Amino acid sequence: MRLTPPLFLAALLPLFAGCQMLAEKPADPNIGTTRMQGELSAGGGHLLFKPCSEARQFVINDAGSTAILQEAANLAKDSKDKLFADLRGRLAGSKQAGSDGQVDVTRLYRLEPGARGCEDPNFKQLTLRASGHEPDWDIKASGKGMVLNRVGQQPLPLPFLEEEMPGGGLSLSSEANGQRVELWVAPQRCVDPATGAIRHLKAELRIDGKTLQGCAYYGGARDL
Repeated sequence: MRLTPPLFLAALLPLFAGCQMLAEKPADPNIGTTRMQGELSAGGGHLLFKPCSEARQFVINDAGSTAILQEAANLAKDSKDKLFADLRGRLAGSKQAGSDGQVDVTRLYRLEPGARGCEDPNFKQLTLRASGHEPDWDIKASGKGMVLNRVGQQPLPLPFLEEEMPGGGLSLSSEANGQRVELWVAPQRCVDPATGAIRHLKAELRIDGKTLQGCAYYGGARDL
């Protein structure tokens, strides 16, 4: 049977629709969410989140299977301990007793003992921070370059090239001053063995023919 032009177009419509669906990009999971830093504490049978420089408190709801409730319980030594949390989520207005609402957590970047993370004046300018031990090392990267700190040595400022890797990883590399430095980070839960702090990135530093392991997190200048 021969299809007339109108019928032929009608027959192709489902195919066009299917192609359009395949071409559409997946929705950004960060839409409608905000990155927030603050203090975690226990109260009224809940885990409460108090944003930095605020008096309001929100009940934590783990909406993204981040395991933040269990992670906090493991890191706190007792029920009176306070923790610092760097997370992404949505503030909801539904109030519960003893709180100003609820925060639906979709991603956990950092969790560490104490609440001094709120005092970091350089967080918003940071692209990435990575650190490790044995020997101790630390890298802070921003739009101005990166600075490598190592025990017993002067801070080493370096320009760098950034490359995104498959699977959500990132590579920072530099060949300045006759020295090649490579930092690789990948999305993976990482625990600092010295403090128990939790980071959302696993880090690997390659320098002087050595490979050093550590943990990392994205700073405020990289909104992921």
